[in-house]
Amino acid sequence: MRPSPPPRSWSTPVLLVLLLVLVVASFATLRLDLAAFFTPEAAGTTLEFLGGFTPPETAAPFLMKTLNAALETLSMSALGTLLAVIAGLVLALPASGRWGGAARALVRVILNVLRSIPELVWAALLLVAAGLGPFAGTLALAAHTAGVLGRLFADALENAEPAPEAALRINGAPALSAFFYATLPQTLPQMLSYTLYRWENNIRAAAVLGVVGAGGLGQMLKYHLSLFQMQSAATVVLAMLLLVALVDAISYALRRALTR
Repeated sequence: MRPSPPPRSWSTPVLLVLLLVLVVASFATLRLDLAAFFTPEAAGTTLEFLGGFTPPETAAPFLMKTLNAALETLSMSALGTLLAVIAGLVLALPASGRWGGAARALVRVILNVLRSIPELVWAALLLVAAGLGPFAGTLALAAHTAGVLGRLFADALENAEPAPEAALRINGAPALSAFFYATLPQTLPQMLSYTLYRWENNIRAAAVLGVVGAGGLGQMLKYHLSLFQMQSAATVVLAMLLLVALVDAISYALRRALTR
């Protein structure tokens, strides 16, 4: 007797249809005038605007100022990510259900709040308390990223194989020692991969946070654009691109090293 086929799941087709309806409804409600992008007037205005960025400013004092701002942006992203890793790991322990269902639900709500508020909004709020400069930007990156990494770390801990830690606990090992020797080594490569990926995102976010006064390249860019100093702004944009490319290359190399 041939076995009956498994029941067919309609959840995936229904989800795809709903997404298609959402996309069509978005185009219908936004009333996008795509043809305006391809008119001769639009092309001429765009070329004239881009022409104002050439040639980039290459004076030695300005390049040194841009380098210092780039290092400030890099420091913001690195320190913000480090603080987020520490906070995310601390919050991931109760969020993974290790301290009971009530603690899991409460901490998951906190993580949802942290990551639902964008970095720019965090920076605008923290500028009131911390003042202008990179300190507020670093805290904004840390707050948002802690919510993201805390959720990812918690999911990794929940999906870890519980048998090794249970075996250590049965043989008399303390709970904290069993966690560090059995569960954490299982999830550490995944956590490091998540951390490096978020660092890539934070270097881009740090470059933008300066627009609201959080220091770094973003603050330089806002300043020169507000004065219509397009050539200086072009140099800042190029520095942003080079910094992002450098961090992407470093992160990619580290992730490759972790997966070997």
